[in-house]
Amino acid sequence: PISTGTMTKLAIAALLAGSAAAFTSTPAPKSTVALHETKADLKELGPKLNPVVGYFDPLGVADSAFWGKSDEFTIGWLRQAEIKHGRVAMAAFVGYCVQSNIHFPWAMTMDGSPFPSTDLSPPEQWDALPLASRIQIILFVGFLEFYSELTPGGGVESGLTHYTKGGVPGKYPNFDAVPHAIPFKSLYDPFGFHKNMSEESKEKRLRAEINNGRLAQLGIFGFLCAQTIPGSVPLLNGVVPTIEAKGAIAMAPLA
Repeated sequence: PISTGTMTKLAIAALLAGSAAAFTSTPAPKSTVALHETKADLKELGPKLNPVVGYFDPLGVADSAFWGKSDEFTIGWLRQAEIKHGRVAMAAFVGYCVQSNIHFPWAMTMDGSPFPSTDLSPPEQWDALPLASRIQIILFVGFLEFYSELTPGGGVESGLTHYTKGGVPGKYPNFDAVPHAIPFKSLYDPFGFHKNMSEESKEKRLRAEINNGRLAQLGIFGFLCAQTIPGSVPLLNGVVPTIEAKGAIAMAPLA
C-alpha cells in the first residue's frame, strides 16, 4: 500500500504534470454568459479557463465539421467529450489513490471471496476481479452513457436537448425516465442541495470542473504510464509499482 508520505508525492507529481497556469480558474464574471457551441463561445471561454493560453486550437479542430456536420455540431461534440473524459479521469485519479490504501472489509462475492488486496495496484486489482464483476461495472457505465444521450421526443418528455443541437455540454439528465422507483433523481445533486444554485455559480463550477478534469487526465495517464513504461514519468519513479500489462494493455476490460 501507498504510505501517507507517498500520497503527498502523488499529489505533487500530479500537480507538476502540467503548467499550473494552464489549470487555474478565474473568478466568475459579474454577468452571466451562456456557454453553447460556437467558435465565438470558445474564444470567450478560453481566457476564463486559462488567462495565459486563452483560446488554443492550433489544429483548427473547431472548424473540422465532423461527419459533414456544422461547426456548432462539432464543437458541441468536442466539448461534451472533454467534460465527460475529465469527469471519468477525476474519478479514476481519486479512485487510484483510494484503492491503493483502502478496500472494503466485507466479502465481495456470495462465496465469501474478499475484495482485491491493497498489495495489488489498481490495474492489478481490476484484473483480479471476477469476470461477472467486471461485466456488471461495464454494463452500469454503459447505462449511464446511454441515458446521457436521452432527448425529448416521441411522446417522451424526459431527457435534455442534445449537446450537438443547442443543448448544454456536460449537463446530465435527471432520472425521471427510469420506469421504477429509485432513491435519487439526479446524478449531480442526488440530495437536492444545489437545486437553487444561480446560473453564474453553475458556470463558474463548470469552468473549474473543466480545468480539474484536464489535470486529472494528465494525472491518471501519468500513473498508468509510470506503471507500464518504467522511467516514462520520472517524478513517479519509486512512487507507483511497475507492472507488466496483460497483452500490453493495462486494465483490459475482460482480459
